[in-house]
Amino acid sequence: MRDKLKRQPLFLEFTDDELDEFIDLLDPVHAAAGDTIVKQDEPGDCMYLLVEGTAHVVHHREGHDIDLAALNPGDFFGELALVDDGLRSADVQALTPCTLLKITQAVIAALAGVYPSAAFKFLIAVGRILVNRLRQTNQRFVDTLLFPALGKD
Repeated sequence: MRDKLKRQPLFLEFTDDELDEFIDLLDPVHAAAGDTIVKQDEPGDCMYLLVEGTAHVVHHREGHDIDLAALNPGDFFGELALVDDGLRSADVQALTPCTLLKITQAVIAALAGVYPSAAFKFLIAVGRILVNRLRQTNQRFVDTLLFPALGKD
């Protein structure tokens, strides 16, 4: 497990001892192909890191299913549940058998008690990835506004 995680962006700056401690705090979660890992509109209390398998994110609205993202090993989801008490914004469904790590506020607090710098590194890495996602989303939004206008010449 450690070798797989060490190569992931969330853990690139972790020392081996920090990563070992973090792994010891986590319980792996297994999902079979077709299982719903998180359900839209239900409260969330954790984020998940996909270690093995593939999944997809689906939002349901007015009888329509909107595919939002494909998830592969190293991807994480549900991170908003670490900072607010809002409801899940979409389903995450396993496409293949999946192994995930469930990361709660309590896990991060426990890590901070032993390795404060590791907890900081983890949260900064999550923040960097979220900023990158936001930039990509902003660009797609601008593209949808700009390109239809350019195509009407």
